[in-house]
Amino acid sequence: MLSLRVHKPAAPVSGHLPMGSAPGTAPGVSVDSRRVLRGGEAWIPVMGEFHFSRYPDAEWREELLKMRAGGIDLVATYLFWNQHEDRRGVLRFEGGLDLRRFVGLCAELGLAVAVRIGPWSHGECRNGGFPDWLADTGCAPRTDDPDYLALLEPYFARISHELRGLAHDEGGPVVAVQIENELYDRPGHLATLRRMAEDAGIRVPLWTATGWGAARIPEDVLLPLYGGYPEAFWEDAHEGWARGMRRHYFFTSIRDDHAIGADLRNSAPSGSGPDDRRHPYATCELGGGMAIAYHRRPLVPAEDITALALAKLGSGSVWQGYYLYHGCSQRLDLTVPNQESHATGYPNDLPRVSYDFQAPLGEYGQVRPSFHRLRLQHLFLRDSGAELAGMPLAAPDAGPEGLDDRTTLRWAVRSDGERGFLFVNNHQPHEPLPRHEEVRFRVRLHGGRDVVLPDQPVTIPSGAHFVWPVGYDLGGGVRLDWATAQPVTRLHAGGVPLTVLAATDGIAVRLALPAGLRVEGPAEVTAGPDTTLVSVPEPGTDAVLTVHGPAGPVHVLVLDEAGARSVNRVRVWGEDRLVLCDELVLADGPELRLHTARPTASFALLPAPAALSGPGIGSPAADGAFTRWTLGLPRETYEPVVTCVRAGAGTPPARTGGSHHRASAPRDEDFESASVYRISVPREVFSGGGEVLLRLSFTGDAARAYIDGRLVADHFWYGPEWEIGLRRFAAEAVEHGVEIRLLPLAPGGEVYVDASAREGLDAALGSTALHSARLVPVHRASVRRAGAGRG
Repeated sequence: MLSLRVHKPAAPVSGHLPMGSAPGTAPGVSVDSRRVLRGGEAWIPVMGEFHFSRYPDAEWREELLKMRAGGIDLVATYLFWNQHEDRRGVLRFEGGLDLRRFVGLCAELGLAVAVRIGPWSHGECRNGGFPDWLADTGCAPRTDDPDYLALLEPYFARISHELRGLAHDEGGPVVAVQIENELYDRPGHLATLRRMAEDAGIRVPLWTATGWGAARIPEDVLLPLYGGYPEAFWEDAHEGWARGMRRHYFFTSIRDDHAIGADLRNSAPSGSGPDDRRHPYATCELGGGMAIAYHRRPLVPAEDITALALAKLGSGSVWQGYYLYHGCSQRLDLTVPNQESHATGYPNDLPRVSYDFQAPLGEYGQVRPSFHRLRLQHLFLRDSGAELAGMPLAAPDAGPEGLDDRTTLRWAVRSDGERGFLFVNNHQPHEPLPRHEEVRFRVRLHGGRDVVLPDQPVTIPSGAHFVWPVGYDLGGGVRLDWATAQPVTRLHAGGVPLTVLAATDGIAVRLALPAGLRVEGPAEVTAGPDTTLVSVPEPGTDAVLTVHGPAGPVHVLVLDEAGARSVNRVRVWGEDRLVLCDELVLADGPELRLHTARPTASFALLPAPAALSGPGIGSPAADGAFTRWTLGLPRETYEPVVTCVRAGAGTPPARTGGSHHRASAPRDEDFESASVYRISVPREVFSGGGEVLLRLSFTGDAARAYIDGRLVADHFWYGPEWEIGLRRFAAEAVEHGVEIRLLPLAPGGEVYVDASAREGLDAALGSTALHSARLVPVHRASVRRAGAGRG
């Protein structure tokens, strides 16, 4: 029996932080030592990073809709000074640099915004975002040097101008501004930057700074935000996992992480960092994936991302911020290449164009498995975040082997002393954790009452990670004592409270309810003197229980794990509805919009309208408690013509560079001797409104794509197919085709790839070949309520 005691927490400290909405703002945003508050209620923001200036502005709205569909309610975005002032004195905020229009779109879609204004931003950008001309001025950047501050003043003034009327207290969406990034030892300068931003007219409720690496943050001036990644491209090219990342798969009260940005620090962290007792546990860089550098190319599966996010949530996070949540591309319209590289003195060579990050939404808006799996956690936070935010962490003592411990079950409880949530993480990357048999938990609540769950021992499978409720309100006066299923969401369907729970594969679903309640549905019910135990043998769309409570019936739907990953909660046609769909589903005014690359797509609704219209829509059919429809979409296949222009490729020399002397990427001149393939693109492939992906399978080390002689995409091989979105280049791609250039791997270069991909990279030693090229249109299918018109 695994046991923990939880306590009733003391009241949070408030009033000590000089931030928050102005008096009279409704809803006001504020913060105390434990929580972020909105309208006086606790709010756990789910923040996703999306760099508007690195994505085509014509697609901003659709991509923001995708983020909202994934459960993001706060969008973070960097400003890169060298993009907005590439030439000294010429400030650009138009077109794809139009901050004001981007923030306005967020407001239109009900999304809050956090602007990371820098001026040093990093984001794997050239010079960390500093313009090249700054180095010629003789000033001392990232200090209170008056010459440096004088150069910043017009930039901050222009940012303020672009954000006028868009701050939260003015009725806009901007709730937070981040000052600088990864500045560890100059708290006075951080305070100066906040003061300068405010003097320029920027007014927001929350001011933040990155707090990892034992950063010295000016006390009670900026909120420290933390992070943690499943892998690290900035490590050396050694075999195996980046060791420091192990810490992110344990439940711990330690917020700091000394690994992020460690290759850019001149010395080891000193001091203890911010005082955690005065600030809530907030994050801004939970790894939504990981970038690819030339020397180190990690592969990040969805489970590595979701387990890390759950571990941080179970450790007490009240602000879940992902970096990146949406991949993007480096700008190519500047006077110099915009990526971090050895050429600019950085330790790492990044691709010239690609900044996909293996994110939940990819460089071209691709929907990854991590998008669907994270959404399940985000639905839980949308529903239960206000309760969870006031619950501090209680965790057992660490195992005997520290970060190397793989035998002790990792679990924790967040509780207010009377109810709570039990978190379990039995997953970590690269080194699978063993299953744990005969597991039961005892949670001793405030006042000495023990909750023991489940009633029978269970086996926790390897890889499982989940949260179980303790003392959970089902509505109708019914309290769930505990369940071996994860809370997803609560809503009203047909006027009756409905709770959705998600099973975990390999763990039987058991629910404990107060004694004396009548339960109907596909379950085995055992009535005891103190508890009514309910066993749900087959979770799924049919597993709907009716619990007759003192205030009327309530429904409980228990989905299996795969089904739960397809759950969306949308507000459409006048009410909240559940949508089960394996594809991306967007709610946009009077329509549901499905993105899919398949010729057929199905979705199920609860509650369901009487009739729907959509492309090739079939007759509705029952799917348990849901009603399901199938769409028939265009089945055309578009086969590109591939022509080998030059088969042989010269092998570039193995080079090293940068401050850490790591393997360098091939140079521009190396690609003059690459193998060359030309791919024709038929005009008809763009007949729909969605993205068109060119999927390439090849043997090689580094690859580039050109259209009419212009570089449009690049790639360092690390295992998955290379995907290039062609919609933004449609006219040119049809006219000129796409030219692919491949280079082999140089002998002697130290390059890390995941062990599962090592054989594929080794095959690129001195060799290149393009094996296949496919064009994959992504349909955007609109579904409307029949007879509802377009309004």
